[in-house]
Amino acid sequence: MNKRAKFSLAILVFGLIIEFSPARSQNGPAPGEVTRPRTVTAQPSQQQQTPAVTPAQQNGRPLSMNKIRARLEEAKRLLKSHPSLTAMTTPAPALSVVTLAVLDDRSSQIHLLTIPKESFLRKGAEMSLTTSLGLNVQLRILRANGVNTAVTVFDAAGRSLVPLVVEYPIERNGALREMAYYTSAHPALLSPEVVKTGQAYIHTMLNLAAKRLKDKGVSIPSNLIDIAERLCIVEHADHIRFRAENRQALFEEILSLYALNELDTYKHSVSFAGAGGMVQMIAPTYQSMRRIHPGVGLNPDFVYGMRNHGNALEAMLLYMLETWKLLSSNPDVAAALSSGMATQTELMAAGYNSNPAKLGGYIRRGGSAWRTLIPRETQMYLQIYRAVDTLIPMKAR
Repeated sequence: MNKRAKFSLAILVFGLIIEFSPARSQNGPAPGEVTRPRTVTAQPSQQQQTPAVTPAQQNGRPLSMNKIRARLEEAKRLLKSHPSLTAMTTPAPALSVVTLAVLDDRSSQIHLLTIPKESFLRKGAEMSLTTSLGLNVQLRILRANGVNTAVTVFDAAGRSLVPLVVEYPIERNGALREMAYYTSAHPALLSPEVVKTGQAYIHTMLNLAAKRLKDKGVSIPSNLIDIAERLCIVEHADHIRFRAENRQALFEEILSLYALNELDTYKHSVSFAGAGGMVQMIAPTYQSMRRIHPGVGLNPDFVYGMRNHGNALEAMLLYMLETWKLLSSNPDVAAALSSGMATQTELMAAGYNSNPAKLGGYIRRGGSAWRTLIPRETQMYLQIYRAVDTLIPMKAR
């Protein structure tokens, strides 16, 4: 997985120098590391092709979102109650395996699979396993990325089982830090209803965050909230996958993650630059928002603040508000907006990805070609934004 650049942003706001740097990057995960759920997928060779995967069926139809939620909760309870290697005195076995709950929809039984973590994190790995209920299955790793690893599971007759939840030990320095429970966008779980549910989740959470800010005296323009809604997808779209794969399918996969995990979506997503969570913001940016808007009451703890979607989205909207104040006060930016040389949407997206304080200089030097001067990473970011805007219809506010 490629490493995306981080940009330190110096912005003068109300006489204060504050640093902004929404999160950018993620590399491929090392075993046991907390990783940002962003993956790169290579197409399997002809010899490696697995049977076609269809959504989980019930009476010939994909499982409803309510049915999926019920099964996910059941799987979590089962995982949390099964004998765990974490109780062993020797820590190594506890950290070296993951447990995956899979549904046999024909029998309505949930099976558990114990998988070596090293194999679980190796894209293309295939293994024959026996479930906790004695069923022989074939498992294949489609995308390897920590808690967000996507797999397929088939029984001996070639029938698909539905992966539900992985129990994944997150370690640091050889010690168990947290036991994570997460649902990846496994092909067998995807359906238009799941995608729609994920999109509704982002829309609703942003509206609630904006309302809380308004109640505390900070009004966020609706057009900035609309941009933020698209950025919640753009931020988690891997650039290599964007170039190589079906773009709409990639965006729908991201939306599905929000539906399947809701408040836990991207909870364990941390880039090497320390950017975390749903909005991928680093600590200096977050603390700057707390200093500029003390009355909002953002969580003083950065880690917990990023893990809480409501709190994180408030920080994101505050950051975008301050960025727009900076951009709209710049004469070069104002002239570009007035002439149609630039739009608010692309300037805000570019500013979220890189340094908004430099955009005026790019416009002054480059004129209508200013986009060629911004970092290549940001040029790709704008391409992804435009694709999201084109392919994913959004409700107007």
